[in-house]
Amino acid sequence: MQIHVIGLGVAQNAVLSLEALTLIRSLTKDDRLVGSERQLKTVFDCHSATPFILPKLSELKEVLTSWKESRVKRVVVLASGDPLFYGIGSWVKCHFSHLDVTYYPNVSSIQSACHQSGVSLQDAHVVSVHGRPLASLRKHLHKNKTLVLLTDSHSHPAAIAQECVRANVGESRITVCEKLGYSDQNVETFFAHQLQDSERAFDSLNVVLVEVSGQQALLPSTPGFPDDLYVTDKGQGKGMITKREVRLAILSYLGAEEGDVIWDVGAGCGGVSIELAYWNARAQIYAIEHHPERFNCLKRNQEKFGVAQNLTLIQGRAPASLELLPVPDRIFIGGSDGELGELLRVNWDSLPEHGVLLLSSVTDTTQLEAMNFTNIREAADDAELESVTIQVARSETLAGSKMRKPALPVTLWRYQKRVSAQK
Repeated sequence: MQIHVIGLGVAQNAVLSLEALTLIRSLTKDDRLVGSERQLKTVFDCHSATPFILPKLSELKEVLTSWKESRVKRVVVLASGDPLFYGIGSWVKCHFSHLDVTYYPNVSSIQSACHQSGVSLQDAHVVSVHGRPLASLRKHLHKNKTLVLLTDSHSHPAAIAQECVRANVGESRITVCEKLGYSDQNVETFFAHQLQDSERAFDSLNVVLVEVSGQQALLPSTPGFPDDLYVTDKGQGKGMITKREVRLAILSYLGAEEGDVIWDVGAGCGGVSIELAYWNARAQIYAIEHHPERFNCLKRNQEKFGVAQNLTLIQGRAPASLELLPVPDRIFIGGSDGELGELLRVNWDSLPEHGVLLLSSVTDTTQLEAMNFTNIREAADDAELESVTIQVARSETLAGSKMRKPALPVTLWRYQKRVSAQK
């Protein structure tokens, strides 16, 4: 079965290339044409195919599979704008790349909105909040940044403006592009603080541009969050979080890559896992914490930093709570609750070749466990080993004078699995 995914462009009537138009005109009743009611109307007089209203994607997968089994030869899937730019083309590629699939590009709503607003696309940052928590927007609201947003009914312009105000960038300019390509398209610009309480109704078919103001945003735009930004179990900046300087070293030694699965075992209030998720949008982070109060802080930090999409929270005790998780590429052990020896063994066995295990230790007990594990790895000759000790002294005032108060030293132990010699 052949699948053709055709972008319709941004217009009231489809604007098709000669190749796409020729294909549609060649369709017969034995072929299938899939699209929303609006999309099907744009090409209704160009073909003889059997139309099919686009269902939920989970249902569409079953429909396409059944057509393949019943020997339908050609299926055309209509897409708004450019099918491979936040469009249905990516879904087709993910599920049906084993078939003969052809894509037909077109102008996207993102491109059109940028042209309407005089914004160079290469200078903008495209963010989809369509079908995603609106809180995920706040990690992108950094000063002087230009965002182009794909929206849905929950991310309407007033809600976006409210997020800007909460992020301390209420002077940001918000441009709403409604019904692009239609005869009644409308493009208007507002300040976020003016729009946040507006009851103005906008058409659901819209793209929103946010030119973030030069105000200092609430959330950081560089790694190493200040400790007092975190919600913790012992007051601002204290409690069970990995402190800023050590956290930066952990991020560096873990070395997260695109698409990685990362476990944060003994996540505490989320110092490490929050930053991992914040800076690595295409990695999947799993934070495991059993202590109820710390887990509650972890949830609150996930909401505060807008990292619900790629951070999964698991309340439970390791290693039992690790059994159903996907295979990790990297593991950080920040807390062990007295079971470090078993955790090291189980986590090491869970890693694939080249996987990284990083451990932080402070107490004599954890240092001894780490040294024992290092001896085991050296005897097995199955790991690249590295360790570093970090001690931070912070400025404090005592009796009117400045002094340096040293924190406990923290040792990071990094183990990377070698390729098996048996292969």
